Amino acid sequence: MIGGRNRVDRQDTRIVNALQRDSSQSIATLADAAGVSPSACHRRIKALEAAGIITGYAAQIDPDKLGLKLRSFVEITLTSQSREAMDRFEQAVADFDDILECHLMSGNADYILRVAARDVEEFDQIHRSCLSRLPGVSSMRSSFAIRTIKGWRGCCQSNRNSSPLDVLRA
Repeated sequence: MIGGRNRVDRQDTRIVNALQRDSSQSIATLADAAGVSPSACHRRIKALEAAGIITGYAAQIDPDKLGLKLRSFVEITLTSQSREAMDRFEQAVADFDDILECHLMSGNADYILRVAARDVEEFDQIHRSCLSRLPGVSSMRSSFAIRTIKGWRGCCQSNRNSSPLDVLRA
């Protein structure tokens, strides 16, 4: 249930899209974008939060401005795909701040990690102090992004006839 309703509607989708573009917008600005009153917009946001659709708010940081010019993706293959081996690996990943993202994959690699560093020398240090210490790894292959063409900006931002939030409709 979203605020007493059984589904996410177009106004909810507009609010989510606007928040993903800039979560510092005022309620009045969001309400205008969604075509609802400010009080209705506030209630909808609270309902979307309560339903777990909105899970938090964060600032978007430019890694280049922090000197993190090297973006790498590390494919990991484990020695075993047992639940215990995967749990140990995943817990170890969670303990390392240098690993920005970790995804369980289908295909050749078991996991793909995203790591950012200032340069190749710093990546080498991350590799030696972090990646090489991950448990149960049988192989690791790193690739470096030459440039980012399209970075993550959130979901549901297209002008399609239906929204990915439509899957929540009853």
